[in-house]
Amino acid sequence: MGLTSASSSNWNVPNALSAARLVLAIVVCILIEWRFLFPAVICFLLAASTDWIDGWWARRFQQVTKLGRILDPFVDKVIICGAMIALCAVPNSAIVPNSAIAPWMATLVVARELLVTSLRGMIEGQGGDFSAKQLGKWKMVAQCGTVVSVLIELQYAIAPTWLHWTSIALVWLAILLTVLSGLEYILLVAKKPQ
Repeated sequence: MGLTSASSSNWNVPNALSAARLVLAIVVCILIEWRFLFPAVICFLLAASTDWIDGWWARRFQQVTKLGRILDPFVDKVIICGAMIALCAVPNSAIVPNSAIAPWMATLVVARELLVTSLRGMIEGQGGDFSAKQLGKWKMVAQCGTVVSVLIELQYAIAPTWLHWTSIALVWLAILLTVLSGLEYILLVAKKPQ
């Protein structure tokens, strides 16, 4: 969300949606841990859809707040990083196959998010703009697709071949975009005069 104008109250519809999304993010991780994978898919899709709605609402009704500028990206990171960490912890069994997300992949995603958060804090602390770039938005779409695909695949004892390869392709696309978007932010900061 861009800071075009500020609402007089921090408790508005976009921030309420972000708070609800944070609760859903925690629920998704618990559901994955308890192996309730289909309910996890539903909760994840609901949480991901509210991300678009709260941004649209904030801009449309001029309810962009400083709290929202912090809360929205924070919650995005919690839901993606939390789901990926939970998925890479799914054990191998006769009923549930291994997740397509390896621990190093989840670590890379978390590292990128920590780096970008640090850069955002530094740039915005100096009065600069650190809005999401197009590559970062595509990265988020690929990560969401990865989580949904892997959750669906893990519901099968033997997943259909097309679903397995879809999960693999989405995981690697998400990793590629995670790295590229992280590099984009690093280069952006490196080009700024000190």
